[in-house]
Amino acid sequence: MSAVEWRVAVGGEETRAVYEPATAAEERAVFVCAHGAGGNMSDRSMLAAANTLRARGVGVVRFNFLYKEKGSGRPDPMPKLMDTVATVVGRAREELDPKTLIIGGRSMGGRAASMLAADGFTADGLLLLAYPLHPEGQPEKLRDAHLPRITMSVLCINGTRDGLCTPEIMKRVLTTVTAPWEMHWLEGADHSFHVLKSSGRNDAAVLVEVGDVSERWLSRLTG
Repeated sequence: MSAVEWRVAVGGEETRAVYEPATAAEERAVFVCAHGAGGNMSDRSMLAAANTLRARGVGVVRFNFLYKEKGSGRPDPMPKLMDTVATVVGRAREELDPKTLIIGGRSMGGRAASMLAADGFTADGLLLLAYPLHPEGQPEKLRDAHLPRITMSVLCINGTRDGLCTPEIMKRVLTTVTAPWEMHWLEGADHSFHVLKSSGRNDAAVLVEVGDVSERWLSRLTG
């Protein structure tokens, strides 16, 4: 199957979504991947993550939140973000009928999906890329109250230099979580999964690590 673009109605508005099948021999799961606050469905980070996962047997559905589809830079309120994720997931189920369905995304998009999961939304797993645990420079403003309510399997990947997720604070937060949560730290990576030249590796190597970790998690998830 080749890439397919959908128009998705969300309330009285509409946005775009695109499904791209896995490039590996077998598609083992479909990942509905939401973008971050400053990004969009086709930004560099989204495409890099999508292509990495597609090569590991994951079909990816990317979409724009409503504010971004309208060309605005101001994110929608969280309930509208959550409704958009849920609606696109529903369309993916209808069109693709995946054996294994994963929800999540980058930064704010992953947070919206995690809040759906905490509210009992049904999916096989939650994949969080650069979860924004707190605003930059404001570690006291935690976005963690809903995390203990999540019950599905979670893979959360963050960089150790991520200004929106201090490792020490996340480790404390995870003591309250009972879901099967795998936390993977990308050594030296920032919120965009970028590493400095002084780290001795490049961004491409980081993406390989993201792919390896995701593939192992998916293998456990699908049995």
